[in-house]
Formats: sequence, structure tokens, C-alpha cells
Amino acid sequence: MDSPKRLARTAGLFYLIVAILGGFAQIVRLDVFAPGDAATTVANVVANASLVRMSFVADLTQATFLLFVVMCLYRLLQHVNKGVARAMVLFVVVAVAIICLNMLHQLGGLLVATDPSYAGAFGPEGSPALVLLLFDLQHSGYLIAQIFFGLWLFPLGLLAYRSGMFPRPLAVTLMVATVFYLLDVALQFLAPELAGLVNPLVVVVATVSEVSMLAYLLIKGVRTLPADHALAT
Repeated sequence: MDSPKRLARTAGLFYLIVAILGGFAQIVRLDVFAPGDAATTVANVVANASLVRMSFVADLTQATFLLFVVMCLYRLLQHVNKGVARAMVLFVVVAVAIICLNMLHQLGGLLVATDPSYAGAFGPEGSPALVLLLFDLQHSGYLIAQIFFGLWLFPLGLLAYRSGMFPRPLAVTLMVATVFYLLDVALQFLAPELAGLVNPLVVVVATVSEVSMLAYLLIKGVRTLPADHALAT
């Protein structure tokens, strides 16, 4: 059997890979995507085609490692409540599936912007508009994936809270992050202007909760449990 600390630190290592690659992909997207400006978006994609392609691979890789994260956490926490642990895994699987399929929009935008055979087919006016549409769809696709990426943090926080293997304030912040993630998605689609005001707070709450969990997994692993609890586990 894997020891709890080893499982936790393995999950932390995989989570770190998710954070690094996901952060890189997000930075590239923010640099090249100019909402509402087709010409600038195309120019950015063409000028940074290699980076856009690298971010495509990085996003697929981080999504795969997110599955490894939840597999480790499932083994670590399933003894607390198998139903909740399975819900945690299910939410991650759905989020990863959406993220991977959504990457086709970025790949399509890259191909239309950089491949003359595609750009020529849609014409000088049609191709920039199509590139912008594809990146708009990718942005919306990430918001949809964010629903499930937020939802998986709630069962994780609940399991962490009940297990006694993690500090309870840390577990609570994970559950609170779920609320902020879902609120952000709703506002992005229903009230974009209000979402722009709320989004910085969402970023802060999500970053604090997830980075804290990542750091705890890597550095501490889990709390040392009493001998009778460890035997029961």
C-alpha cells in the first residue's frame, strides 16, 4: 500500500505540473486573444504561432495530469466517504473532457490564421472573423469547464475536512472556492460587466485555496494521524 504521505506528495507534484502548464497556457491565451478585435487577434496568433501551439500541447498535458491528481486524492480520501470521493472524480473527468475537446477551437483558430489554404478559402475578411469566433468559443468553453473544475473542489474540501488529514480552514477555503467559481461562470454569461468587477475576487479566492492545497500536499503531505485512525484507514 502507498503511504498517505507518499500519495499526498505525489498528488502535490502532479498538481504543481497542472499549475505550471495551465498557467503558461493561460498567459499565452491572454496575450494573443483580443476580444472583439479580429485583426489584432489574427496578428497576435501569426506572430506567436509557436507559442500558441506550445500552449495547446501544455493544456492537453495539464488536463491529463489533473486526472492523475484526482486519482491519487481518491486513493487517499476514499475511506472517508466513497460516494463523495467518486463525485470528486466524476467532476474532474467531465472538466477534463470539456477542456480537451475545447482545445479544438484553439487549434482551428491557429490553422485558419497561419495556413494559407484555410485563410484563402475564407477570404481576407472572413478568415480574421472566423479566428476571432473560434477563440471566443474557446473562451466560452473554458467557462463551461470551469463549472466542473469548481465543483470538484467542494467534495475535495469536504473529504479533507472530515478526514482530519488536512487543516480544516484549508478544507473550508476549497469549498468556498466552489461557490466563487460557479458565481463567476453565471455572471460571465448573464452579466459580463458585473463579472468584470467580481472576477478579481474570484481569482484571489481560487488562487489562495488551490495554491494552499498544492503547497500543503507537497510540503506536509498529510497530518500525522493517531495510530487507531491510521489502522482503520
